[in-house]
Amino acid sequence: MTTQAETNVRRPRVQKNVTRAIASDICAEVFPAGAMLPTENELCLRHGVSRTVIRESLKILESKGMVRGRSRIGTQVCPREEWNILDGQVLEWIGPRIFELDLLGSVLEARRAIEPFAAECAAERATVQEVAEIERAWQTMRDAEGEVARFTEADVAFHAALLRASHNRVFMQLAGIIQAALQFSLHASNAAVDAHGEAVAVHRELIEALRLRDGATARACSRRMLDLAARDLAVAERKRPLTTTALPSNEC
Repeated sequence: MTTQAETNVRRPRVQKNVTRAIASDICAEVFPAGAMLPTENELCLRHGVSRTVIRESLKILESKGMVRGRSRIGTQVCPREEWNILDGQVLEWIGPRIFELDLLGSVLEARRAIEPFAAECAAERATVQEVAEIERAWQTMRDAEGEVARFTEADVAFHAALLRASHNRVFMQLAGIIQAALQFSLHASNAAVDAHGEAVAVHRELIEALRLRDGATARACSRRMLDLAARDLAVAERKRPLTTTALPSNEC
């Protein structure tokens, strides 16, 4: 006999699996933009779950801009332009199609617009503790050569800490908002190359610029980092038809 505790443990996992399955069908255009999803009863039969689970899954997808409930009509798939593409789960559901949609290119463009100036601001405003935090992330990057997941985690921490060290309130907010997108972007570029010596070196130069309060050099280092990222993303794109890079998971 199944206990209530066992049911409570199992239900979130079932919920995530069903939500992921519906989202994957949307991303694969099994249900294209503008199309109506099957009815709740049909989705129950398709996934072998209760209407409660289906309704909860649809609420999650609606909160992420992927579907829209229409009274007495059903649930309609939203255009991709309305999806919350900075959400970690949405990025995971998109999966390898992240290249086809050029989302990584869009993330890189946004970083080019923000990070060099944030680095310059950080050179003027970062505290000693903030520079130390950035350096700790760099040390982990240096020590994680050959471990893509660990290297990427430290790389994300480096750039998020740099945005916070700018003491620009908008950039500080962005550090949290774009973290998932940054993780996917950095993972793709980091996984595309066999060695990261150039990246580690320029990250170290940026730390020295922060210490010296040299805003111009900090900005230049940030631009060089982004040029390296662009190069590595191009390599990832060329490799994609042969082997698809596994993207980092945000699911529990």
